[in-house]
Amino acid sequence: MTKTASDQNTLRAATLRVAVVECHPLLRAGIRSALDGTEGIDIVAETGEAGRVVPLVRSTAPDVVLMDLDLPGSASLEVCRSLVRDAGLTGVLGMTRHAEDEGLLRSALVAGVRGYVSKSAGTQEMVSAVHMVGDGFMVASDDAARLVAGLLRSPDRTTGQDPLPMLTRREREILDLVGRGYDNRRIARALTLADKTVRNHVSAVFGKIGVNCRAQAVVYAREAGMGLAS
Repeated sequence: MTKTASDQNTLRAATLRVAVVECHPLLRAGIRSALDGTEGIDIVAETGEAGRVVPLVRSTAPDVVLMDLDLPGSASLEVCRSLVRDAGLTGVLGMTRHAEDEGLLRSALVAGVRGYVSKSAGTQEMVSAVHMVGDGFMVASDDAARLVAGLLRSPDRTTGQDPLPMLTRREREILDLVGRGYDNRRIARALTLADKTVRNHVSAVFGKIGVNCRAQAVVYAREAGMGLAS
């Protein structure tokens, strides 16, 4: 069957542009080999150097960054924060050898990571995770999902003190969905609101929490324990 120009445009639009960040060359090559050419995925960039990630993302505009969370020191988390705050990217999928590390998971979520997958994951699991993050969902292995649930029940969430007393119930709902990566149109559909109403609420929320862009709001929501549900 001959594809029309419209069909080809639809195919391109459905293909996720992915950048791979992994400090070990052999593992990076293996991930690239496993994912590149997979239907719906196009590897557009790769690097093993923390300092190159943000410039590379800005120049290649990937939809998802498959991010090594095992870089030395705090380099991985600093890169994740920069991707969200400075590059405006919400599609960050973390990968690590330490899939049961609660501290790493907490820090990664606050830094803006949308997913968390083990480096020992099979090709199909990793492909599925990339697509889910690219579609705006949160991804976690079974172990990581249990940790997320534990974090949401942590003492600082159950002290009875309201961390966001300045927000109305509706504004909390809005911030939670912003934290999940929803755009205004998707929020409007989820809450059955008019687009203009959502825009007004989003502006009010940004003013009350003191941020001036969506990426900052995502980080703020994560720090408040919001935006974590799939």
